[in-house]
Amino acid sequence: MEPSELKRSKDSPNLDESTRRSSFPDEVLERVLSLLKSHRDRSSVSLVCKDWYNAERWSRTHVFIGNCYSVSPEIVARRFPKIRSVTLKGKPRFSDFNLVPENWGADIHAWLVVFAAKYPFLEELRLKRMAISDESLEFLAVSFPNFKALSLLSCDGFSTNGLAAIATHCKNLTELDIQENGIDDKGGSWLSCFPESFTSLEVLNFANLSSDINFDALERLVGRCKSMRVLKLNRSVSLEQLQRLLVNAPQLAELGTGSFSEELTFRQCVELESALSNCKNMHTLSGLWDAKGIYLPALYPVCTHLTFLNLSYAALRSDELAKLLAHCPRLKRLWVLDTVEDKGLEAVGMNCPLLEELRVFPADLFDEEIIHGVTEAGFVAVSFGCPRLHYVLYFCCQMTNAAVATIVQNCPDFTHFRLCIMNPGQPDHITNEPMDEAFGAVVKTCTKLQRLSVSGRLTDLTFEYIGRYAKNLETLSVAFAGSSDWGMQCVMGGCSKLRKLEIRDCPFGNAALLSGLEKYESMRSLWMSACNVTMNGCRLLAREMPRLNVEVMKEDGSDDSQADKVYVYRSIAGPRRDAPPSVLTL
Repeated sequence: MEPSELKRSKDSPNLDESTRRSSFPDEVLERVLSLLKSHRDRSSVSLVCKDWYNAERWSRTHVFIGNCYSVSPEIVARRFPKIRSVTLKGKPRFSDFNLVPENWGADIHAWLVVFAAKYPFLEELRLKRMAISDESLEFLAVSFPNFKALSLLSCDGFSTNGLAAIATHCKNLTELDIQENGIDDKGGSWLSCFPESFTSLEVLNFANLSSDINFDALERLVGRCKSMRVLKLNRSVSLEQLQRLLVNAPQLAELGTGSFSEELTFRQCVELESALSNCKNMHTLSGLWDAKGIYLPALYPVCTHLTFLNLSYAALRSDELAKLLAHCPRLKRLWVLDTVEDKGLEAVGMNCPLLEELRVFPADLFDEEIIHGVTEAGFVAVSFGCPRLHYVLYFCCQMTNAAVATIVQNCPDFTHFRLCIMNPGQPDHITNEPMDEAFGAVVKTCTKLQRLSVSGRLTDLTFEYIGRYAKNLETLSVAFAGSSDWGMQCVMGGCSKLRKLEIRDCPFGNAALLSGLEKYESMRSLWMSACNVTMNGCRLLAREMPRLNVEVMKEDGSDDSQADKVYVYRSIAGPRRDAPPSVLTL
């Protein structure tokens, strides 16, 4: 549910019943609506007439909530009585960069209490950037007898004791996906809590846990769950143990290996390669922690069918990547570290003609003196060889306007273009000009663009281009850019489909903030930190737009007149009641 979809919080739309009735029988209408998978499509359908509203209300089994404070659990339960699956997002994205205070909120427990009363048949819960305690996990485990799937991404507040409760009580569990969480890892004994009679697990991901696991319990679990298709291991699982697991699970479609650097005998290498070659259905490979090039040939048998290769934990050299990609003709998604350098990206261009998504991460985000890494040359090489590329996240040490223009000419179908030049405010390293023309080329050429992250030295011209040409843009992330309020005013006035705007360390002030008065109610959120916004500006926004929640996060010792961090979002639940003292709701 998005802010624009929450305007109708009553049980029926404001339509004239006598003129806007459906001619379809309820059973037919509900059957047709059940075929709609997009939550946006379903929300649009619900606004057609009262009959369609009610049919959609009673037939919906999944709800997506992009901001846990945009609506209350009571309102959700009143609107949708038959929900079995919930996806819920909490903290702002900049919490990933430690810009959100500790104990900010987004606690799941109040939601679980309502769900237990209204949705005892709940089967699936997917959380992102939410706070969830061990007590909440135990409450979840005992409150929903047919619970099947739990996914936690970038959540915090829990430990492996909570996972033990899930393993103990969720008898029908098919998915346990734990990714990139701030978890208190108290050891791997939680895996032994799955009953010996338990056989339903299809997805198991514990890649980000740090401690040694109970391998005997894991091996028994994998061996008896014959429908398991996704297994992602943590660093503690050795190559020899991986081989034993694969022997029991040749049906795997997605594999995240453990450590890939253990010393193996020749016989062990042969056995590992044999186990991997028997995995005929595998299309996704990740993990490869600390991978050594000597063992990469063992992967060649499964590479032929791979569509997704995630090497973001493997600091491969360019020659190692090139040898691996020579065996991956069907690859559509590739994540790598910048240790592969431009030579490695040249190999991507030569070997991956079907590539649609590329992410290049820094091996060390805080290394101010990058000796190696990737540049514009590697990106250009990829664009020449991968014409289907439409999603990119690219961390680099330098870039030029001309290179970006060439890239988007070669790949005009970008929907997501996220370029991060790691030295803030860096210009075109050849001409020393701002990077305005680079992003001008992106928004002029890529008419399907939905998400854009900009970086480098940028003036207001960049934002003029964005406002004029980026008509399908939904998410914009800006850092260390712009010249004046005019830049943000151009974006707010021109990007009619904008849903999320994230800004940090920019010269935008009150005039920029207030330029979005007509737009904020249709957006999911606005984030501004380290800008020139004042408390008076925020108070004026809150006064003019009473249906917005305007939150200011104050830092110790900061100027009382300045708004250090501002988070704005629409809510039909009103101001939240769980804000810590460091968060002021205006």
